[in-house]
Amino acid sequence: MTKRTVVVTGGHGVLGRAVVEAALADGLNVALIDHAEGQTPPEGAFEVSGVDLTDVGAAGAAIAKVVDHFGGIDALLNIAGGFVWQTVEDDKPAWDRMFTLNLTTALNATRAALPHLKASSEGRIVNVGAAGALRAAAGMGAYAASKSAVHRLTESLAEELKSTSVTVNAVLPSILDTPQNRKDMPNADPAKWVAASDLATVILFLASPDSRAVTGALVPVTGRV
Repeated sequence: MTKRTVVVTGGHGVLGRAVVEAALADGLNVALIDHAEGQTPPEGAFEVSGVDLTDVGAAGAAIAKVVDHFGGIDALLNIAGGFVWQTVEDDKPAWDRMFTLNLTTALNATRAALPHLKASSEGRIVNVGAAGALRAAAGMGAYAASKSAVHRLTESLAEELKSTSVTVNAVLPSILDTPQNRKDMPNADPAKWVAASDLATVILFLASPDSRAVTGALVPVTGRV
């Protein structure tokens, strides 16, 4: 059988790298797309670096490079994004930035990859939402609103693609166990958080042929938070 090809946006981040490494361990073809340059990708991954996914043309060019290299795409994992804690009263609001990083990147990558995903017998799109977007806490307005938009994109696109073999789902993590989160919350218990490797396992299941009966789902992955 031909290897399935998965595309991971934001592949140099903590979660992105965990997904890339897990996918490679599963024997998949893996393309890593990221804005960052000069980083060493995991061995075996095809890297497309220096990509601004907020730009439609750049997103299309990156996906085209992947298709040229592997011959097609079976799954798109939209992991690129960002987080800002900021009150609504802040005089330098981050709302535009959050929507650009979390929603526009996913939308541009999805639009570019869709023709190729439809050509696959088992096309998959997996987005990263947020459990914190279900009910926003103080300082979470901009971030939660942008991730809520990702949830709605997931649901709407899943409905639009029901006549095809492409499924669209999202994972909704709570707090990821990352070095930055440990630094920002030194008094918290990271054992209750979600390990990047555990979230990667859920993402790769949704990206697999075995998840064919699941589409339009917002899957909570909240650890013990």
